Amino acid sequence: MKLFKSFQKDETGAGTVDWVVLTAGVVVLAGIAINAVSGALTNVTSVVEDAITGAAGGGGS
Repeated sequence: MKLFKSFQKDETGAGTVDWVVLTAGVVVLAGIAINAVSGALTNVTSVVEDAITGAAGGGGS
């Protein structure tokens, strides 16, 4: 029982758990941001591709 009470009061790993949760939150938010921006980025890429193709004489191969 003494070992259990000692383990219960020990807080040495609490900082690690906080950092893991914080890092996981940052990764999730980054994924959401990338997902939100990727659609608009695809549209911009198409516009730039069309502009370059038009400036090059509308050519293909």
